[in-house]
Order: sequence, then C-alpha cells, then structure tokens
Amino acid sequence: MVAALVVYVLLPSSLPFLGRFVIPGVEALLLVALIVTNPRRITRQTRWSRTISIGLAVLVIVSNLLSLGLLIAELSNNAPSGENLLVGAMQIWVTNVIGFALLFWEMDRGGPVARRNMPRLNMPAADWRFSQDENQDTVPEVRRSSSELSGWVPVFIDFLYLSVTNSSAFSPTDTMPLTSRAKVLMAIQATAALLVSLLLVARAVGSLGG
Repeated sequence: MVAALVVYVLLPSSLPFLGRFVIPGVEALLLVALIVTNPRRITRQTRWSRTISIGLAVLVIVSNLLSLGLLIAELSNNAPSGENLLVGAMQIWVTNVIGFALLFWEMDRGGPVARRNMPRLNMPAADWRFSQDENQDTVPEVRRSSSELSGWVPVFIDFLYLSVTNSSAFSPTDTMPLTSRAKVLMAIQATAALLVSLLLVARAVGSLGG
C-alpha cells in the first residue's frame, strides 16, 4: 500500500485522474485498517474487519479502473505528453496489481487468518489452485514442499505473484482459478492491463517517437 501511495503521489498534475486524493485516501484507509486489526502479524480477524478490508480493496480497484477510463477518454481530446502518459500507465498498472493482490489474498480459502489458523479440512473451498497443491506425485525434492505433505498454504507474496503474472501475461500462468468469482476477477484485471498496454503505453511510445 505504501508503494501504491508513493507511485500515485509522483503522478504529473496534468493527468486526468479521479480526484488527486481519492485513491491515496482509500489506500491510506486500507493500510490503517490492516494495521489496527493486526499491528504485527495477521493472526486475528472479525467479520467487520474482513468486510472493511475487502470493501476497501474493491474501492481501490474500482477507483483505479475509473481513472483508466478517464485517461483513455482523454486520448481523444488533448492527450497528455508521452512522458506523462507513461507515468500514468505505470501508476494504473501498479495500483491494479496491488489492489487485486489484496483482494485475492482476502478471498482465497476464507482469508489469511483462516488459512493460518484453521485445519485444512475445515477451510472454505479454494478459489485458486497453486502449483504446490498438485506436487504430491512428483520427485521427492519437489514433493516435500507440496501442500499435502508440508501443510503449505498461500501467503501474500503468492497472491502478489499471481496478480503480477495475470497483469503481465493477460491470463493464468501456474496458478489456476477454480471458482466463477476468481475467473471474473482475473478477467477484469487482465482486460484492464491489456488496455493499459495497447492504448496508453502504445500511444505514449508513439508520442515519444514523434
């Protein structure tokens, strides 16, 4: 969240974003909510704290998608300079990655606290299948780290990696969505990343080239 805030603060003021303080304000609220609930490690949650975390992550994503729409609409008018457009595209892509990573992290298998504290048989159904979830039949050195033998469960870095690869490849790579909501969210994220690449970055590079 700090990284997303820093990137947003560095945006050129000429870019038409959804309120210069709306997205940073939402990101700051999410950060405060996470810290207040779990100052050191994610070990406890209440219904309201998880609802707020999911709601704020969704708000970050929606605000960022609206900013993407505004920036694309601006291309047909007085388009920003190539340099500013590249910075704006980077901000949207980074915020997109962070927002979806947080949402995936909160959704899968009941959330981070459930994954940490609940026995595997009592966890809610998984939204994603990671490679560790299917490595139990491979060679011994790989099998040792499988979910079945080691008790492995995904942590935030796994969902951040999932979000980065989905935004880069525009499709699943080594982690597959299992539920309809996971597929819908990954489709939205990939589409937004594709628009950033095809429209904003391409236009920026074209402007830089004269």
